[in-house]
Amino acid sequence: MNPRRKKRLTWTLGLIAGVAVAFSIILYALSQNIDLFYTPTEVVEGKGKNALKPEVGQRLRIGGMVIEDSVKRDPETLEVEFRVTDIGPEVKILYTGILPDLFREGQGIVAQGVMVEPRVMKATEVLAKHDEEYMPPELAEQMKGIKHVNPNQPDAFEGSTP
Repeated sequence: MNPRRKKRLTWTLGLIAGVAVAFSIILYALSQNIDLFYTPTEVVEGKGKNALKPEVGQRLRIGGMVIEDSVKRDPETLEVEFRVTDIGPEVKILYTGILPDLFREGQGIVAQGVMVEPRVMKATEVLAKHDEEYMPPELAEQMKGIKHVNPNQPDAFEGSTP
């Protein structure tokens, strides 16, 4: 083989190898920042055919409804603890910060953070749904069968006892 061709081939193979290594490093870095969406049932029972449960230390998002009488606030700090559910098990969310104005018990939320125990998540962000009729598609799919009552409709609470 011609020495000039050999040199070109070496440079070309080196360039391809360099691009492959850089691409691999980028994919690895991005995989560490993926936030997967789970419902409380999927956190406890597992997700998909293989029933994969999130691991302690894994970043994820959990969507569900805040359980009535579950919100506990520390009067000294901004620490808040509450539980969310979909149709089954509950997951405890720990959050430090100011909650959104629309946050309340019985409200749908999405919390983003890190699992610190199998059923406990340390949230870095809590989002409350802004429209009474909106629900993330993944959560709506998991919560089929739960009747959502729109509190803005005048007949929403007819027939219920105070």
